[in-house]
Amino acid sequence: MLRPQDNEIREAKRLDGIWDFAPDGDGTGRAAGWWRDALPRARSMPVPCSYNDVLVDRALHDLVGDVWYQRTVFVPRGWRDERIVLRFDAATHRAAVWLDDVLVAEHEGGYTPFEADVTGLTRPGEAMRLTVVVNNELTWVSLPPGVVEVSADGGRRQRQYHDFFNYAGLHRSVWLYRTPPDHITDVTIVTDVDGGIGKVHYGVSAETAGDTDVRVELRDAAGVTVAATEGPSGVLNVAAAHLWQPGNAYLYELGAELLRGGRLIDRYTVPVGIRTVRVDGTRFLINDEPFYFRGFGRHEDLLVRGRAHDDPSMVHDFALMQWVGANSFRTSHYPYAEEVLDLADRLGLVVIDETAAVGLNLGVGGGLFLGGPRTTFSEETIGAATQRAHRRAIDELISRDKNHPSVVLWSLANEPESHTDEARAYFEPLFAAAREADPSRPVGFVNMTEYGADAMPGLHTLDAAVWSEEYQAALLDTYHRVFDRVDAVAGEHVWNFADFATGPSFMRVDGNKKGVFSRDRHPKAAAHHLRRRWRGA
Repeated sequence: MLRPQDNEIREAKRLDGIWDFAPDGDGTGRAAGWWRDALPRARSMPVPCSYNDVLVDRALHDLVGDVWYQRTVFVPRGWRDERIVLRFDAATHRAAVWLDDVLVAEHEGGYTPFEADVTGLTRPGEAMRLTVVVNNELTWVSLPPGVVEVSADGGRRQRQYHDFFNYAGLHRSVWLYRTPPDHITDVTIVTDVDGGIGKVHYGVSAETAGDTDVRVELRDAAGVTVAATEGPSGVLNVAAAHLWQPGNAYLYELGAELLRGGRLIDRYTVPVGIRTVRVDGTRFLINDEPFYFRGFGRHEDLLVRGRAHDDPSMVHDFALMQWVGANSFRTSHYPYAEEVLDLADRLGLVVIDETAAVGLNLGVGGGLFLGGPRTTFSEETIGAATQRAHRRAIDELISRDKNHPSVVLWSLANEPESHTDEARAYFEPLFAAAREADPSRPVGFVNMTEYGADAMPGLHTLDAAVWSEEYQAALLDTYHRVFDRVDAVAGEHVWNFADFATGPSFMRVDGNKKGVFSRDRHPKAAAHHLRRRWRGA
């Protein structure tokens, strides 16, 4: 699924801004057909944003169930006779979408995009009603999993198996975009290096009503064409290729053109970083050079905005990571916004890209969060239906992020049960599917790679007492002394980059405090320790 793009052929229009919004915790809106008219008792809500913390409303903060979004949209008159697509970059955790009275899309999975071809339903130049219902319930089938408990008075409470707040809503941009009726549908790029020659293997898919040709060219950062060819798949050879390196990013641009009789029909461009990744024993190699990971597990978590994407905050977070000397991070515990990967590509930060499969370990999660351990993999808990949802999540993640040079490894789960026969039966086909979808990258999962300690910002003690900034820094220093004695350690990802919100818990007061930065991004003492270790400064 290609992202919206503006060029001489295509045009994209963001639908971000203030939408009408209506909570529907008791679920009456679907039966009442709320999409057919203006939302009842509507309030104002920004998109993108998590709805939970925006208004002064405890019931909304803790709502379990549906919320509704609505706004008026206009398709420009100039888009007549074009293919028109409605796209959502993320709706957490599932959504249904109506254009006027017509259901045009449904999607399960809170962190990957979905779209609908609405060409036959649009009326260019006229107002149309766009309505979306978003549901935040976690079940045994959802990723992450959870259980909704209903009390005797009908109240609903979300029980979850992970330690971060269940933010929900339209977390990323909403788009209308147009393409020609005959159009490019996908571009796949895999790079290699052979004796200094960069090899860009490409594949271009298209949907057409007649015979068409494909032309591809690769331009360097100065805009000079360095290779070109024709055909829907092939290899572009780049002599003396400038490689994409950690901390020294270099991006080419691949332009794919769809032609009929020599006339340009459609065009799509993709940034290309020429690099290789592989594992050699205990070494992780990028461009056949050992790479040592320095960085963090993170969260998309911000004051007020919740899990919503925000460009200024993203750029600031990257600046903080560079200040501290990080060269990498993991998208714990779900795919981040595509804009995050774009910036990682440009800045040369290495990314471990993770699905939302966190909490698949009920022997631990059940004991912590639900009053006792449970069987993880069974048809009563995480079973075949969950596995199918997990497979879709892997397919959507790889389809979305496969062309980003910053992404060097697919993480299929965070700290799952992995020692049982049932776990092997669950994960084996998922790993096979990921390797089939992308043979060019390693595939793994996260197990005991997080290290860190809670520290209350501003709490200082002479004896490095628990919860103090001194304790957090001392614990990290102890880990690092051990890492430096073990050759098999290929990197260090501190848990966490910044403090983040959690659900109600006896263990947490005002969220998880394991960040080396506070939630509002002030450095704790540990950040300075890491800067001295990672940058020698």
